[in-house]
Amino acid sequence: MKLSIVTTLYRSAGTVDEFHRRAMAAAAPLAAEVELVMVNDGSPDGSLARALAIHQTDPRVVVVDLARNFGHHKAMMTGLAYATGDLVFLIDSDLEEAPELLTGFHERLEREGCDVVYGVQETRRGGLVERATGELFFSLVRLLSDQHLPRNLLTVRLMQRDYVRVLIRHRDREFVISQLWELAGFRQVAMLVRKLSSSPTSYSLRYRIRMAVRFITTTSTKILYYILYAGLVVWFLSLLTMAYFLVRYLGSGIGVDGWTSLMISVWFFGGFITLILGVLGVYIANILSETKRRPFTVARRVHRVASVSHTDGVVAPIIAARGKN
Repeated sequence: MKLSIVTTLYRSAGTVDEFHRRAMAAAAPLAAEVELVMVNDGSPDGSLARALAIHQTDPRVVVVDLARNFGHHKAMMTGLAYATGDLVFLIDSDLEEAPELLTGFHERLEREGCDVVYGVQETRRGGLVERATGELFFSLVRLLSDQHLPRNLLTVRLMQRDYVRVLIRHRDREFVISQLWELAGFRQVAMLVRKLSSSPTSYSLRYRIRMAVRFITTTSTKILYYILYAGLVVWFLSLLTMAYFLVRYLGSGIGVDGWTSLMISVWFFGGFITLILGVLGVYIANILSETKRRPFTVARRVHRVASVSHTDGVVAPIIAARGKN
């Protein structure tokens, strides 16, 4: 059996050596053949140099150097497309999720006979803002999305080859990877994991808001129905209002006048229409992005001892510009 460990590098120079040592030590008892796929997501520090140094001393390490920073989720999907193992262990390289989790995940996978074991936190870590934005995100997903997501989901997961094969068949250009994990289906089992560090998150509040908007507008049709229903309610209320003033005018001769009422109506309906157009604009922007069919990552160079092409007959949406043996 072959085991692939997949991780991404972004400002990881300080942890990549220890991650490599611990990950390989955890994998050694479990598989006769192990590979470690490191995807450099345009890291501005020395992460790539450290990874290449490890590659020179350990031929099991594959380094995929992306042409620029494409984002954490797209880098993970790229790494999964390059993985060749019968089992694939996905984990971040910052050591907040211990590489030694692989042992417990493997035992659970064997015991349950499932396709995926994934990590979840009991409670979200971080400060008040981080926890509050996380709760708000999951609340919005529950209200607006067509698809359920496990709460407090982590990156770390152990996957069977069949599951990974289906996962990398997705062609979405704008996506949140947790949605694809769930959408792929198969038998998935959650495992409680405690994060080992409280270092500041690289996901800023602005990025979290953008990710929430992207997720909802690429997975939800409910919001379009809510807009339709809101429009019907406003239209019905406007009919009632017009009928009320017409009856009052015919019955008592009291007409409608006043600058205040006019401006309130203009501002209300103007804002309501702008909101609707904004939501529709986001949907249209996502459609435009998907129809361009651009690759969601571009690999500048792939460093591996033996050039292996393994996408299970699927052409992944990735361009490898140059390979290096």
